[in-house]
Amino acid sequence: MREAARRVAEMLRGRGPRTRAELISLTGLSRPTISSALTELSTAGLVTEVLGPPAGGRPAGVFRLTRKAGLAVGVDIGRRHLRVAIADLGHEILASQAIRLDRDADDHPFSALDLATQQVDKVLAAVGGSRAEVVGVGLGIPAPVTLDGRIGSPTLLPAWADLVPEEELANRLGGLTVRVDNDANLGALAEHTWGAGRDCADLVYVKIATGIGAGIVLDGRLYRGSAGTAGELGHVTLDASGPICRCGNRGCLELTAGGRALLAQAGVRDLDVLAQRAIAGDPGCRRLLLDAGRHLGIALGGLLNLINPDRIVVGEFAGHKTTTRLLLEPLRRGLAETAMAAAVDAVEVVQADLGERAAALGGVALALGVDRA
Repeated sequence: MREAARRVAEMLRGRGPRTRAELISLTGLSRPTISSALTELSTAGLVTEVLGPPAGGRPAGVFRLTRKAGLAVGVDIGRRHLRVAIADLGHEILASQAIRLDRDADDHPFSALDLATQQVDKVLAAVGGSRAEVVGVGLGIPAPVTLDGRIGSPTLLPAWADLVPEEELANRLGGLTVRVDNDANLGALAEHTWGAGRDCADLVYVKIATGIGAGIVLDGRLYRGSAGTAGELGHVTLDASGPICRCGNRGCLELTAGGRALLAQAGVRDLDVLAQRAIAGDPGCRRLLLDAGRHLGIALGGLLNLINPDRIVVGEFAGHKTTTRLLLEPLRRGLAETAMAAAVDAVEVVQADLGERAAALGGVALALGVDRA
């Protein structure tokens, strides 16, 4: 493949389907060079042209990579769940399947990675694919991840602390290229690519589960920080004299609004039970979620003052859209308590579109190279 064709293919892989004019703008190549590259890729069966939305009164031709170009895989390992998603390089999601884990993945990394390997092969088979077609795998885990792929805070996932997760999964998958990131970062990447942040340059994605995390997109790019651990919203200190958190600091947001804290206060063992009771009108469970929403807003207010995003995208709480909606209004009130009025007025607070699939689809986006395009 000639250099121009390779550049166009990489751009389509990272940015998704594009018009000829967009490819010229993004690559800096001339129209004749782009046309020649597209012809080369089309002749090889790697690119196809479809009609997009009308531009200037006429439908515009949009070019996308085909299934022949390969497959991208996303893997989301949560505390008690595992999800695998697969897409072609044209950004079309082909499958997404989840299973519940019998053992806590936080404490049993090797069994979780073994099961992830089995699920990747199973979902590949479901779409008629094989490992030979896979160009990359994106892995999400519920902990900060440094730029060299290691756990950024060993106290949060102690059983994983000495592992390099991407190497462990790559070895199990026969040497496939694997990239790893925090699950909230992947949620942000997915919502920016396919979901509630598609048209948004600056956004914060909030993931509320056993812990709390945030993914930050600035100027259309995922922001990881100098060490790779940006977005640890759950460990923002709300009370410097408060109780000690599992991260080693005091008074973290996670101690009042995280899943572990909510379960302890509600006296139940499952977030789904807490969510169902809140939806049914249980006053105690509803109060817990309303208070959690306000505390989230208070913590996010500082971030709002610092980066002034266009949108805050709130992920589903325990897989329930109704429960998530309970959080939004108190979250807005919390923002108003701690952020500048102009920043509060400018930001949209919305629910995520992708639900519990967000982290796995973010893994797909990572494998596609969306964060590098």
